[in-house]
Amino acid sequence: MVHFTRAASWVALAAATALVLSGCGASGGGTDPTNVHPEGEVKPREISWLLSRPADGGVITAMQKIAGEYAADHPGFSLNLITTPDRPSYIQKYETLAAANKLPELFDTDATPFAQKLARQGRMIDVDALLKDLGLGGTYREAALNYQRFDDGSLYMVPFEFQLEFFWYNRDLLSQAGVSAPATLDDFAPMCRALRAKGITPIALDGADGWPLERYMAYYPFRQVGPEYVQKLKTGEAKFSDAPGRAAAQWLSGLGKAGCFQEGFSSTGYADAQAQFTSGKAAVYNIGTWELGNLATDKLDAGVRDKVDYFTLPTLPGAATADNEYVTPSGIGMAVNTATYDPLVRDFLKFALERYPAEVAASGALSPTTDVQTTIPSNATPLYDRAITQSGDVGTKIAMPWDTQLDPATNTRLQQELTLLVQGDITPDEFVGTMDAALKENVGG
Repeated sequence: MVHFTRAASWVALAAATALVLSGCGASGGGTDPTNVHPEGEVKPREISWLLSRPADGGVITAMQKIAGEYAADHPGFSLNLITTPDRPSYIQKYETLAAANKLPELFDTDATPFAQKLARQGRMIDVDALLKDLGLGGTYREAALNYQRFDDGSLYMVPFEFQLEFFWYNRDLLSQAGVSAPATLDDFAPMCRALRAKGITPIALDGADGWPLERYMAYYPFRQVGPEYVQKLKTGEAKFSDAPGRAAAQWLSGLGKAGCFQEGFSSTGYADAQAQFTSGKAAVYNIGTWELGNLATDKLDAGVRDKVDYFTLPTLPGAATADNEYVTPSGIGMAVNTATYDPLVRDFLKFALERYPAEVAASGALSPTTDVQTTIPSNATPLYDRAITQSGDVGTKIAMPWDTQLDPATNTRLQQELTLLVQGDITPDEFVGTMDAALKENVGG
């Protein structure tokens, strides 16, 4: 049923986007991905960027400003931003356009198996070679680039963000329950039971969007065996019923039984989940540094402001990953289409990528590069500076968000089954059995 729905959506999207984007891409296969310095005159024209980012977000705001500056010196140039913030809809549009050889000059993509196929077909510029040619290779954070790399180490996406994901917590609420911040993942369930006994909601969760609960699925395998498990899982070389997946299912089932998440979590949205934490009604909230402006400034309710702290992903005995290795994403990356790559695209990218870090750092956000210093807002709490400083101590292994790794059909099914698992509607055995069947149907193996 899922496949027929997706197939129908792709047909509709192909028809709907053909007219909109007919001038954006070139037909035919790719060219040499390492030909990053094409000869010829820079001839201004409109170039397009297919994005999956908030229209009012920092990346788009900065790039619109930079594109305007470039256009002032290059009459006839414009950057056409084609924005689809909803990730599932974006993936359908992106894959449809790729199949029709209609991708624009620039397009957003995660390091998925689908994207790797495009790279192997020579349809994406080698970003390692591009950054070296632009003289920028040494400026990027290793973790920011590693997040964009395919499993074989190749790099075909440019990062525009760098984030750290923390567990924010209310010290007073934990103190009331007589517990400390979890030292290991196995400490979560006891913490939740102690908080529940005091009538406190343990963890605020945005269950409506799927991906926040999916983060929890990634944690146990990452600590147990490292990032290799999901790398094999997404290609069908591993199963959900393998030891790491089964351990994760049992852990999540235990969190559900301990009442870790708020009642009705499956229908709670992003803003409401955050409000439960910021209003002091929930003790823990797992979110990234993109929310520093709301969690580490005077925007945070004065009643909880001085009670808030954070901890990083707890470990496990004999963990395969270090304490400073956790979810450190650099967001969806930008790929460069080889079929439309020319002197203008290279010249604009050089101009933009040289200026972008200063723009994003001035906004109070972390830059994917190390050559600028983030501006700490005047209304920041001490946690803001601490979080920014912590970005300098990040390990090389990354707990990859599974929603950026698995194929769309398997990912959708996983998010549905995770909710049922945590609610106690299915057992861990039923969960891994269903997910193995979905993985076999969608990926094979």
